[in-house]
Amino acid sequence: MQLKGIHHVSAITANAKNNYHFYTEILGMRLVKKTVNQDDTSVYHLFYADEVGNPGTDLTFFEIPNAGTTYLGISSISGTSLRVPTNQALEYWNKRLDQYNVDHDGITMEGKRQVIHFRDPEKQRLTLVSDEDNKGVAGGRPWSKSSASIEHGITGLGPSKLTVENPTPTIQVLTEVLTFKQVDRYPSSIKGQEDIMVFSTGEGGTGAEVHLEVRNDLPRERPGRGSVHHVAFRVENKDELAKWRERLQAERIPNSGLVDRFYFQSLYFREPNGILFELATDGPGFATDEEVEHLGESLALPPFFEDQRKEIEAKLKPLDTKR
Repeated sequence: MQLKGIHHVSAITANAKNNYHFYTEILGMRLVKKTVNQDDTSVYHLFYADEVGNPGTDLTFFEIPNAGTTYLGISSISGTSLRVPTNQALEYWNKRLDQYNVDHDGITMEGKRQVIHFRDPEKQRLTLVSDEDNKGVAGGRPWSKSSASIEHGITGLGPSKLTVENPTPTIQVLTEVLTFKQVDRYPSSIKGQEDIMVFSTGEGGTGAEVHLEVRNDLPRERPGRGSVHHVAFRVENKDELAKWRERLQAERIPNSGLVDRFYFQSLYFREPNGILFELATDGPGFATDEEVEHLGESLALPPFFEDQRKEIEAKLKPLDTKR
């Protein structure tokens, strides 16, 4: 069994309308699915991705209207990165972020890669990372109707950054339970802190990494709007996912068991520092219940919620996503 890389990242927003505007109109990503949080159908779950919602390209958001401020800290997924094709693409994005008054740090280096760290309007911690020298997992393809440059567009998810105080148990889960190996390290931007460790799985490269940051100067994070809920890793299919469940049980790691999310099958568990991991299958995908040309334009509900459509729609604020 081998994890194939990052599958998706799910974060929290307090305002679906503003969130939709930022990720589609400014970042140029495609909304490939407008659905509901299956654990709380009174709120939206929005999926932004590449042209067709390929695995490894979707950044998702649960809308929690009363979500408070995030207080940054340890035991958190403290950074989400988005891949762009080249260093030249970062030059384009540097100007575009300025154009839209997006808070960012300009082009810098992170290890051997050029990046731009930036924040969305809710202070979601994001990074654009160049795939200039990527030799690992291939990216997706930017949406052909993107509001941003297709040539320089976002092609998927890059490394997720985890921040912990004690790295040992997290490393043990990544390397001894999952299929990650430490492949690199680079200096922290925070004075006096340890190097950030790079772990990779599958074919490796930008789309298959977890970066582990150790901080001894922060309290535990209190999540809210602009925080990340969980990171999911790619599994080939449902049969392999069942084997992962057996592996977690053998390691006596509490887990959710197999969960049918309709667009993929899932398995959830927390590593010892409390960070929520998901294993998710590559299929069946987002075109299961909508034509590719019209992904994300209307409210999509898995079959097991279809008989509740009228009640669900009555609780949701209208969100116009017709293109």
